[in-house]
Amino acid sequence: MIIVHHLENSRSQRILWLLEELDLEYCVRRYARDPKTMLAPPALRQVHPLGKSPVVEVDGHVLIETGAIIEYLTARQDGALGPGANPILWRQFLHYAEGSMMPPLFGLLLVKRLGLLGLPARKPLLRMFATHLQWLNDELTQRPWFAGDEFTAADVIMSFPLEAARSRGGLDATYPHILAWLDRIHARPAYAAALSRGGPYAYA
Repeated sequence: MIIVHHLENSRSQRILWLLEELDLEYCVRRYARDPKTMLAPPALRQVHPLGKSPVVEVDGHVLIETGAIIEYLTARQDGALGPGANPILWRQFLHYAEGSMMPPLFGLLLVKRLGLLGLPARKPLLRMFATHLQWLNDELTQRPWFAGDEFTAADVIMSFPLEAARSRGGLDATYPHILAWLDRIHARPAYAAALSRGGPYAYA
């Protein structure tokens, strides 16, 4: 049995979604954030020393890092939702989501928490992030999904940063192809099933 250690309102929601898309049986162990710090509880450190989510127990291993988990699960299922016909695009977005998109988004979150002290940094961060959004919007003018003509796990991993961007990163009607892509992923039955298993999901 695959066990997903799922922190509320976190990037681990994507792993639940992937498992639903792959039609795999799994168990969810939910963890609530500290209401003051919004950090994961100490109990997650009993699963892995870093105390981060997602953490997955599968095939006798404890795996961390969303991209690594996705690579392992898709390979385990004979490449389902894996690189397919566009391995370069697939791997590019698999690493881009966390490596390039999440750092400025995390910066925007910190700026928001700083209140007035963070205001000077907000506009430069939004300008920088707008470059990412414009590139992604242009990419989606060429094909319906990030790695080609078919839905893959590259779309799964791209979901969290773009959902978060809609809340706090300047993603608006200026980027219609990204918004249309978000509508397409939200309409997938497996996406809804993952929300049902994972509980409330607020990416703001």
